[in-house]
Formats: sequence, structure tokens, C-alpha cells
Amino acid sequence: MIKFLDLKKVNQRYDKAFHEKLEEFMQRGWYILGDEVKLFEENFSNYCHSKHCIGVGNGLDALVLIFKAYIELGKLQKGDEVIVPANTYIASILSILQADLVPVFVEPKLETYNLNPVLIAEKITSKTKAILVVHLYGQLAEMDKIDGIAKQNNLLVIEDAAQSHGAELGVGSKELGVSNAKAYSFYPSKNIGCLGDGGAVITNDDELNKIIRAIRNYGSEKKYVNDFIGINSRLDELQAAFLNVKLPELDADNQKRREIANRYLAEIKNDKIVLPFYDGSKNHVFHLFVIRTEKRDELQEYLSENGIETMIHYPIPPHQQKALKEFGLLSFPITEKIHREVLSLPMSPVLTEEEVSRIINVLNRY
Repeated sequence: MIKFLDLKKVNQRYDKAFHEKLEEFMQRGWYILGDEVKLFEENFSNYCHSKHCIGVGNGLDALVLIFKAYIELGKLQKGDEVIVPANTYIASILSILQADLVPVFVEPKLETYNLNPVLIAEKITSKTKAILVVHLYGQLAEMDKIDGIAKQNNLLVIEDAAQSHGAELGVGSKELGVSNAKAYSFYPSKNIGCLGDGGAVITNDDELNKIIRAIRNYGSEKKYVNDFIGINSRLDELQAAFLNVKLPELDADNQKRREIANRYLAEIKNDKIVLPFYDGSKNHVFHLFVIRTEKRDELQEYLSENGIETMIHYPIPPHQQKALKEFGLLSFPITEKIHREVLSLPMSPVLTEEEVSRIINVLNRY
């Protein structure tokens, strides 16, 4: 069986370095917000070309903390509307709701699965105060167009970058650019993942940085002095140590993903399958390689029978989830088509050439 993602194999590459970091951690005896978190925050902010990186408990918390901090700063108020793609993972929506804001769903482009800038303007009202952009599957959205819309309407731009670590807007320019703040997840399956949960916020906003650092730690800048209604969401010291080991390899891993994607794109020849759009640039890090087919379940079963594991990202659109039943009467035909047809092929930097060839050959026989 070719696994969809062999995390054990991904992390075995770092086995010796992980054990060394664990030993250092045990010898240091400092377990919360210590030197490894500080080092990772410095390393990742440099990697993203940003002034600040704040390590937090997970990607969802990263988004929630951004929204809550902007409420503290008076740039958002409870009840304000936030534009968000209709076809995102539910965490994007949950972050808006948990900050007592209102999600306003916008359809994506069918070609890229990312937010359609043309449709944003139709949804902007006097209550709209922010756009939450999601770089789905690892491909950057059209940030130049979205930035123009945001500036015309005085809107904040926040990015859910949970799937796009290392994607570049231009040559040598990592994805930090036009947005006010960006949220990352280091869930184990991400392009750079923990051996547990983890997340981060990057921003160039000094005030936002200061407030998020406090809110993640019970609303406290100074021990036992609480200035905000905070939460407990701190990047774990040991997970930060592991991330410090893995970060130098992120660009090489992303390049390996692109090489696999280019083989899929060039060699899969089957008119029953719709391949993803890719312009050949570094704006895509292929966290996932997502195809579409009208008989998705049939294709998934066929691949399984031929020893190839796949996943569906995601089977149910957010507005049709029971948890979001207040949006259940809404209709988003493009989103619903995407969720009905998508299938994710194996994709990771440890896939072998032989495994990729086998996947291609099996798909071409379907």
C-alpha cells in the first residue's frame, strides 16, 4: 500500500537531531516559553520576512488570536462581518465565530479553489471589516487583487496560511506581503509539522504583536498582571525544538513536492480526471495535490483496490455542516461541486519515483 502520507518516514529523517533536542530539553529544565520557542519565533519570522512571529498552540488559535487582538485594538467590533471562502476547512469559519464576528461566504474560482476576487465586492456591506484569505491546498490566492479591494474599502486582510508554508509571491519573496497578519498551523501533516500540535502568527504590526503575546498567555504581559481576557495557547517548547530542526529543510521539501506535482501534471492522461491549475511558479507548495472527478467515490475505491491510499479534502462544505446549521439554507454551487468531486493523491517529500510512477500508471488505466 502506498500511503497517502507516511509521517513516520517523514520524521525519521530527523531522528538523531530530535533525540539531541530532547536531551537538551531535559537537561535545560525549562518547559514553557523557553529558549526554543524564542529561537523558533526568530527563525520563522526571518524565514517569512516579517518583524514578528508569535508561537501559539495551534492554527485555529492563531486565527482566533488575530481577531481577538484586533477587537482589543478597536479595529474590529463584535458583530462585524468577515469575508471568507465558502469552500475552506471549517477551522477558518470557527475562528470568526469564536471571536464573535460574522462569516460572509464567497465562492472560490473553480480552477484554483481559492477566493474569487471578482465576487468579493458583491458581498461587501457597511458591516464588512475584514477579508480572511485561505491559501487552500498550498497555492497562494490572488493577493494583489484582494489587496486592492481591501484598500478601496478600508478592510483588514488576514491570511489563513495553514497549508502554504514557504509559498512565494515572487522570486525570493516568501508569502508575507500585503496582509495585516498571517496564521500558520504546524499540525503533523503540514509541509512543516510538529510531532503534536502547534501554530504561529506572523505580522509586521507592533501593537498586534504585543496584544497577541499577552492574550496567548492568559492576557498577561507581566506574571499575575492580566490586562486582557486571555487564553492559554502557547507553542510547546519541545515542539518548537523539533520545528527548529525541520525549518532549514522546508524549501527543499517544497521543491520535492513541486517535482512530484509536475510529474503528476505531465504524465496523468485520463479525460475522466481534472488536474489542478498550476502556473509553474513558487506560489504553490502542494501541501495537497487535488484532482477532481465526477465519480470520486468510485475512483477512490479503485485506487484503494490497487494499493493507493487517498483522502478527501473535504467531503462536506462548511455551510452544510450540522455545527453551522444557521447557514444551511445557503447555496454555493461551485463550492458544493468542489466538495463533491475532489480527491487528494499521495503527496510528500518522501514519496519515491517508483511510487509516483505506480500512482500515475494506475490512474491512467482507470
